[in-house]
Amino acid sequence: MKDYKSLKVMDLFRVLFERFNIDYTSMRRILQLKLTMDTRRTPAMFNSQKPKNGKNQFLRSLWIYVLYGALGITPFLFFPSQYMFSMGIAFTVLMFIAMTAMVSDFSAVLLDIRDKNILQPKPINNRTLNAAKIMHIVIYLSMLNCALIIVPLVVGAIRFGILFGVLFIVMAALLNCFIVVLTALIYLFILRFFSGEKLKDLINYVQIILTVTIMVGYQFMARSFELTQVAVTYQFAWWHIFLPPLWYSAFMEMVLHQAWTGKLLLLSILGILMPILSIVLYVKLMPTFERNLSKLLSDSSRQRGKTHIWANFWSKILCSDPQERVFFNFASLMMSRERSFKLKAYPQIGFSLVMPFVFLFNTSRSFSIKAIQENGSMMVLYFTMIMLPSIVHLLKFSDKYKSYWIYRVAPVADDRIFYSATLKACYVKLFLPLFIVVSGLFVAIFSWRILPSVGIMLLISVLLLWISYVMGSKERYPFSSSLEATQDTGTIRLLGSMLLLGILVLVHLGLSHLQYGLAFYAVLLIAVIFGGWKSSFGKRKVKNA
Repeated sequence: MKDYKSLKVMDLFRVLFERFNIDYTSMRRILQLKLTMDTRRTPAMFNSQKPKNGKNQFLRSLWIYVLYGALGITPFLFFPSQYMFSMGIAFTVLMFIAMTAMVSDFSAVLLDIRDKNILQPKPINNRTLNAAKIMHIVIYLSMLNCALIIVPLVVGAIRFGILFGVLFIVMAALLNCFIVVLTALIYLFILRFFSGEKLKDLINYVQIILTVTIMVGYQFMARSFELTQVAVTYQFAWWHIFLPPLWYSAFMEMVLHQAWTGKLLLLSILGILMPILSIVLYVKLMPTFERNLSKLLSDSSRQRGKTHIWANFWSKILCSDPQERVFFNFASLMMSRERSFKLKAYPQIGFSLVMPFVFLFNTSRSFSIKAIQENGSMMVLYFTMIMLPSIVHLLKFSDKYKSYWIYRVAPVADDRIFYSATLKACYVKLFLPLFIVVSGLFVAIFSWRILPSVGIMLLISVLLLWISYVMGSKERYPFSSSLEATQDTGTIRLLGSMLLLGILVLVHLGLSHLQYGLAFYAVLLIAVIFGGWKSSFGKRKVKNA
């Protein structure tokens, strides 16, 4: 097997691993095997191509994070202000991306119990197995973070000196370690008090909670600074000790600007001490974590025969064909019980839930509530739709994708009803409840006068659902592809959906100023939706045997 560069870097810390009673040789061999297996997986953005000569295709998807770092972090390095502000923004972006990746992509790795079946009978202790699992995640998060910081690092080193670059790398590494171990400790806490199927379902909801927490924390981070003309000033508050990005920006401010104050020193100590303490705590609790992981094998608490009133109600309204109604209910059950699907979908639902209020909250900093009601801020409700393209993309995948033969043997004359039923189930199960809740709160803020615009948004969401299917779903059957192809987080699809939404928002805004403009827009949208849906699913297509 190939001796990867990441493993050679890890070799520099061998003594540290051995000090925690970890069999370093075995851990390294396990990691080498995992990294070799990863080269056989293809990110979704390249899933039409075959892996080339055993090269890790994940690396080919990192360019988008280089773009994120160049556009989202680098401009703040030219801001005439403290390092507390510019580096606080940088570490906030790093933490947001890393935590999102942890809860959406790497939680399945952290909670994977398949290693037990193969490796546990071997002379390898649980602590070594768990350390290999953590380091597997750390290696990929490190690649992701390196892609994010490479452009800001070069610009910052040129602008502020080599010491800036060295500190930036060290602080980013500490933040990365803290995030991984913090997530593991959160799951350890959950594993301690819950068991079996309830635990598995609870973990899915933790994804939403963590996503919302990240977004709310970002707002607290932004409000830690006060803009005064062209300068940004930082004023310490007691709750800043709970914001990790400020720990590391404080260290850089203290060292590079020689600002040796007690408050900055406190934040800097937390930035160094907390990752170390969390790692020590996790190592001590590794045996407990590994024992509790066995609870994931329990399936005793699943309730059979549970009625789904919401799904049954909408299946009768949206599916006139009894056969389509059956597959509507089947798709609803798949989305309810397919755990890997929920691990990837729920964080995006949480993101879509909180984003409209984040933008509305930011607007309220500059305008009064009355001004917010008059300046068109209700258009941020469109951010609830960002999840749709990614969710539609996920409908192609399943852990049990080989069972798609059930579609082939089903006595159905037109196999297009499989995807039409699945799309309808996805819409009413995942998006519609979210939109009803958020739009209801917006109606309470902006009054009933926005109901016509809310109706337009509802039509546009259906249009976006269909467009996402046409652009991204080439498979004949839903849930028929391996989840290994979803290594990528759908960034290109997300950017494309934001561009499309931006165009639709501009059209909406333009027509809202014309008499009967929204009525014309509604009629046009309805015509396009019916025409598009009929072109995709209306014609009869005899299923091949």
